[in-house]
Amino acid sequence: MTQVTVKHLWKEYPGQVVLENVNLVVDHHEFVTIIGASGCGKTTFLKMLLGIESPSRGSFLIDGEPLPSEPGPDRGIVFQRYSLFPHLTVMGNLLLGLELRDSPVAGRLFGARRRRATERAHELLEAVGLKAAADKYPAQLSGGMQQRLSIAQSVIREPKILLLDEPFGALDPGITADMHALILKLWNMNKMTIFMVTHDLTESFALGTRVLVFDKVRIDPQSPEVYGATITYNIPLKGHRSAS
Repeated sequence: MTQVTVKHLWKEYPGQVVLENVNLVVDHHEFVTIIGASGCGKTTFLKMLLGIESPSRGSFLIDGEPLPSEPGPDRGIVFQRYSLFPHLTVMGNLLLGLELRDSPVAGRLFGARRRRATERAHELLEAVGLKAAADKYPAQLSGGMQQRLSIAQSVIREPKILLLDEPFGALDPGITADMHALILKLWNMNKMTIFMVTHDLTESFALGTRVLVFDKVRIDPQSPEVYGATITYNIPLKGHRSAS
């Protein structure tokens, strides 16, 4: 069970307030979609949850404990642009995540541990529809297939929390529908909590069990950088898919 709690969170840079007084509680296995105007701190919020940015004030808690100050295997992320290793095959890209997790010094698995990792990778490739492409390289894959692999990369380490930063924004509409079905399948299969930034309002309501709207409640036209964004709407989608 994983609960995320945000209390009076602020993020400031020299001469600029990005986020101000953000408060939020997200329960285990929710699918949280985040929308808002460009520059209102949505990606910054994800970066803090990942651990590559630190709050200026306030707290970020996972299961009541302070969020670690660096990324860990309990949190995975998928960006709009694919983060694949071009010199590794599809199978190699997946196995690398397990090798770095289970053998961080050597970076390789051997014997029974490698067989178990390979079995897990084959299972996930089948789940994301890439089993027939296991021996191909990223350059040989379509855009949709590359994004499927990016998602599989993040999911194979079985994170408690999966962060998605506009993961389908560069895909064709026909492919996007398939990706929606895939991410919902993996969300239910792995019982993850998901936070997804999107600019697509329809997508946010179609996928989310909760929609967050980030916006500024205070604006100074002469100095727009002095106030930050916060959560202006927190919409639980009643009657939506069960998050149990």
